[in-house]
Parts: sequence; structure tokens; C-alpha cells
Amino acid sequence: MSGFIAIVGRPNVGKSTLFNRLVEARDAIVDDQSGVTRDRHYGQADWNGMEFTVIDTGGYVESTEDLFEKEIKKQVHIALDEADVIIFMADVRTGITDQDDAFVQVLRGVKKPVVVAANKADNSDLIYQTAEFYSFGFEDVFPLSSVTGSGTGELLDRAVELLGNTDRKSSDLFEEGLPKFAVLGKPNVGKSTFVNALLGEERNIVADIPGTTRDSIHTLYNKFGKKFYLIDTAGIRKKSSVNEDVEFYSVMRAIRALEYSDAAFIIIDALEGITSQDLNIISLALRRKKGLVILINKWDQVKKETNTMRDYEQELKSKLAPFTDVAVIFTSALEKTRILQALDRGIEVYENLTRRISTSKLNEWLEETMKKHPVPSYGGRHVKIKYMTQLPPKTPVFAFFCNMPNFVVDSYRRYLENELRKAYDFTGVPVKFAFKKK
Repeated sequence: MSGFIAIVGRPNVGKSTLFNRLVEARDAIVDDQSGVTRDRHYGQADWNGMEFTVIDTGGYVESTEDLFEKEIKKQVHIALDEADVIIFMADVRTGITDQDDAFVQVLRGVKKPVVVAANKADNSDLIYQTAEFYSFGFEDVFPLSSVTGSGTGELLDRAVELLGNTDRKSSDLFEEGLPKFAVLGKPNVGKSTFVNALLGEERNIVADIPGTTRDSIHTLYNKFGKKFYLIDTAGIRKKSSVNEDVEFYSVMRAIRALEYSDAAFIIIDALEGITSQDLNIISLALRRKKGLVILINKWDQVKKETNTMRDYEQELKSKLAPFTDVAVIFTSALEKTRILQALDRGIEVYENLTRRISTSKLNEWLEETMKKHPVPSYGGRHVKIKYMTQLPPKTPVFAFFCNMPNFVVDSYRRYLENELRKAYDFTGVPVKFAFKKK
């Protein structure tokens, strides 16, 4: 499952506290002063095995002359436009306010599923008071405390159920069983030129102006015995560089494209070199367990010496460590250099991503691997890994069952992953290990 859940409401009702709880982080600033959240925050959340993106928004004020509040208001509307499900937060302790009523009128015009979170219901008396929020006219009202977490489970059960309905609708965009590749990168690195080079047609507008591609465009590729979807996106910029409202749309749709995809072609501008934003985009894809092919574009414009390509790749992989098992291809989308090689590697990465290995073969490999390098003991006690198996998720997840799972040291976990990658090709694919008590 993928999709967006936006948390909205007037200032100081606890939106950022709920956001932090859902993404299990402290990313959003939490303060008793209203208006602390000036921007939207994005985070990945997981509920009962279903993953989705949560958007934290600033407090909505209907009538305002304050410049910051006007900007927040515009951003909230963008979040509402892009969200699949909306959590509307209110404060039980203060009850329904004029600002709440004004915002309800906005939500009624959005035509999307709305779940009301009646926050700060910290005792039974306050829980009973949440009944007044049914007057908003929305079917689902849940009392909760974002500080303690009570009530959030029921809220998420319903939100994820609604998200599942929208997710099934969005899946109609793609033919079942075909690989889906997102094309990601900063603005003006050559994403649309790359897509056009593959398709052999000017499907996307190409210009030297950053941000020319405002939307995500998905295209079916069906040539040379290969059939898959390409999802071209607007460039992902640093938050500080995003000034136009339309750029906020671009960032959100790039994230959505990544959620729809199985793997990503991440394009880096060879002339600019490897920037922190390039690394952030790669990290974004890895956190969402997507396969990767990295394309160093505009290579035809680089002045080269004997080892220029080798040195460039070594520098990149040193910055990606410990994830270094990834294909790096030096291309020129304009000159169509190594474009088909990039395509072949993308198909290989998809095959690696979906590879299934039988339990018997895995345990034969495990036995041989532990013979070469036994599991280090801990505090005089022998740590024994009994057996392993691959778990059902589409991306590679392996469970190891042992007597003391907490004492399998990180260095040995890295050893197991490296050996597994040697035995079974997982180039370009994030692999996850879970150590469980037998």
C-alpha cells in the first residue's frame, strides 16, 4: 500500500505530536505556541504492515493578515489537494471553535475521506465530550491523546482502511505485473531527456529552465521485447530552494511516483558532481525499499583523464557506504550514450528485487557461510543461528532464527549480507535482515 495521509486543523491542536508518534520520530517541532509548524513535514509510517506517507501541516487560520499564516494556508490547501485521506484534528478541551467550523467548510469542498481526531481526550469525562464533534457531519470521530498514544490505534485502523480503498483505485493506472520505474533527480539533470531518448519521441517538455516538468507522467514502454512503465517526475529540490507553490506539488508527486514504483533511475548531473541533495534522493528511495540504478548524466561534457570514470564511481560509493552494491552507469541522454545499457540494468535490478530463494538453498548457504566465519560469541556464551528463511514481502527480507538474536553483532550482520549478495545477485536492492528468537 502507498499513499498520503494529511494531518490538518487549526493551530495548537496537537498535529505535530501525532505526526511524530506515527512516524516514530521527533522531526516536527512541538511547542505550546500556535503557528510553530510553518511548513509541511513528510514522514514514512507503517501500521499493521501497511506503509504510507504522513504529511504534517501548519495550523489553518481562515481570516488572517499575517504573512506566515497566509503562506501556511496556501500550503494546507496543497496538502489537501494531494492527500488520499485527511485526519482533521480538533481539541476536546476547548471544544468546537469558529476556526474549526470555518475549516470544516473547506474540507467539505475537498471531496476526500475525512477522519476526525478529537485530541487531548485524556480521561473518560473528556472522551464523552467528543460526541459534539459529530456535528461536523463526518462519519468517523475518534477520541485520542496524541501525547500518550491512547486511541491512535482505532484512528489508524480506519484511516488505513480508507487509504486501502484509494490505493486500489490508483492501481488501475498500471497494468498488473509490469515493472514500474520512477525517474528521479534534482531539477534540470536530464530526466525528461532520458525518458524521451528511451521512447524515441518528445513525450515530455525539455528546457534548460529548472522545474519544467511540473507533474508526474507515466508512460508504457514496449520495445525490443521489454515492457514496463516509466514515471517521469519533477525535480526534487531542497526545501529552502522551493519558493513557488507549484514546486511543492512537484515534490509531493515525486514522492508519490516513488511509492508507485518498484525501482528508480536516479539521475545525477556529472558537471555538478555528487551533492547532498542527490544523496538525499537516494536515501529516500532506499528507505522505501526500492531498487536503484544510478545514472551519471551529461558525461559527454566532462573533461576526462585515464581514470576519471573509476574515480567518480569510487567517490560516489564512498558517500553511499555501507550501501555500495549498486550499478553506476555514465550516460548522455542527449547523445543517447549507454541508454540501453541503463535499461538492461534496470530490468536486472527489478529481477533482483523480486528474486525468491528456497529455504533449503538458503540454509545450505548459511551453513557454508558460518563454517567460513563462525558467529562471534558474546560474554562467553555461544551465539547460534539455527536456520533462516525469506519472508513474503515483495522486497528481499530474510529472517534468521537464533538463541540470542540481540547479540549478533553489527559486523557479523554486514558479513552475512555481503556474502548473501555474492551468492545471490542483489545489486541495486536494499536487503533487510531480521534476527528472531527461536
